[in-house]
Amino acid sequence: MLARVANNLFWMGRYIERSEHIARYLNVNYFSSLDAPNELSQSRQFVLRSMLFMIGDPENDSSVNLNEGEILYKIGLDPDYSFSILNNVKAARENANSARDLISTELYESINKFYHFVCNYNVETYKKSGLYDFTVNVTEMTAILRGKMRGTLLHDEIYAIIMMGLNIERAMQIIRIINAKYNDALEAQGSYGDTFGNSFEWTTLLKCAESYDMMRRFYKKTPTSISTLEFLILNPNCPRSVMNSLNQVYKHIKVLDPSKKYNKESTAFLVGKVRAEYEYKFIREIEQDIQTFIENILKSLSEISEKMEKEFFNY
Repeated sequence: MLARVANNLFWMGRYIERSEHIARYLNVNYFSSLDAPNELSQSRQFVLRSMLFMIGDPENDSSVNLNEGEILYKIGLDPDYSFSILNNVKAARENANSARDLISTELYESINKFYHFVCNYNVETYKKSGLYDFTVNVTEMTAILRGKMRGTLLHDEIYAIIMMGLNIERAMQIIRIINAKYNDALEAQGSYGDTFGNSFEWTTLLKCAESYDMMRRFYKKTPTSISTLEFLILNPNCPRSVMNSLNQVYKHIKVLDPSKKYNKESTAFLVGKVRAEYEYKFIREIEQDIQTFIENILKSLSEISEKMEKEFFNY
C-alpha cells in the first residue's frame, strides 16, 4: 500500500469521528439547556459560547451578543469554515475517494450517502428548525459507517489504519469536550446552589459522550466531577474513554508494527508509554489540576499522531 493512500485512510477515520462529536455536542448542549436546573445553563448565549469553545474558536468578549443562526450555521454547514461538519464530511469523502480500491463498496456507498445528505441539507431549514434532525442524522450515519467498517472490511492493515485514526480522534474530541464542559462548570457554579463538583454540566458532558446511562449503571449515583472524569478518562471498559481509545490505538498499531524489539523511537513505544502512564493514575491526581492534564494529554495525542504519520504515512 502506498504511504499516501494509508494517510488517506487514517484521515478518513479521523474526519468521520470528528464530525460525529461536533454534531452531538451541538445537539446535547442546545437541547439540554431547555431543562437545565439553573438560569446560566439555560442561557442561549452561554450555550453558544460553549459550542465555540469546544471547536477551538472561543469568543472571549463577554459583551458580544452572539447570533444563534450564524453560530449554528458556522459550525454545521458553513463551507468557508474549515472546522464545520460540512467540511469534515467533505474531507472524509475525498480521502475515501483516494483509497476507493481498498475499502468495501458498502462502506464507500455509505460515505457517499452521508456526504450527499450533509451537502444537500437546506441551510434555512437547518437554522430555523432542523438542528435536531441534522445532528441526529449525522451521529446515526457515523454509527452506520463504523458498523460498515467492522462488518465489511478485512481486519488487516487497512482496517487497523482506519481504526487508529478513528480512536486517536475520539480521544482528542473527548478531551476537548471535557475541557469545554469543565470551563462551563466553572462559570455556572453558584447558580441556584450548583457547586462545581455537582454541576449540571457533568450530566451534559456524559450525554455528549453517549455515556450517561452506562455511567449511572456503573456508579449507581448522580454524576459528580470525580465520577464523570474517572469514567471518561480512566475506565478501560467505557468505549468512549481516553483509556479505551489508547488501548485500541495500541492494539491496531501492533498490526502495523508486529516486531517484538524494544525500539524507543517507534510510535508503538510512545503509545505504550502514554497508555501506561494513565493506566496507573488516580482520578484525584487529575482533578487537582484538570487544565494541566488536558494540555498534557492533548500534547501526547498530537505527538502520537505526528509520529504515526512520520513512521507509516510519510511520502
